[in-house]
Amino acid sequence: MNTSTTPIAASTSGSQAGTAARAPTPQAPRVDILEDAEGITLRADMPGVPREQLQVQVDGDTLTLRGQMQIELAQGMQPFYAELRTGAWERSFTLSRELDAAAIQASMKDGVLELRIPKAEHAKPRRVEVRLN
Repeated sequence: MNTSTTPIAASTSGSQAGTAARAPTPQAPRVDILEDAEGITLRADMPGVPREQLQVQVDGDTLTLRGQMQIELAQGMQPFYAELRTGAWERSFTLSRELDAAAIQASMKDGVLELRIPKAEHAKPRRVEVRLN
């Protein structure tokens, strides 16, 4: 995919590393962005984030994904060793004016957030009828 023509630009607001001594910096989820004639599909890996802790926000032309991991322990169990009990995901994208941010649809399955962002009507390919005079 030629990134110069892609209607969405990513910016990482989090780091891939955190420390145990302080609150971890949010990690940037890995994403796949697919484009077709009708719009784009963005898939973000956000394992361990329940729907209640997931936030998808559009502010102007910025799309932000946030999520707080919550890995539950079985009742009465204490962690002996745990690397992934809590943490956060966060990533922002700049949306092109070609996209209709008001019509974003979101779903989550198996730790993968999927957003469907349709193109605005003025950006969709259209067929022009040729009339004979």
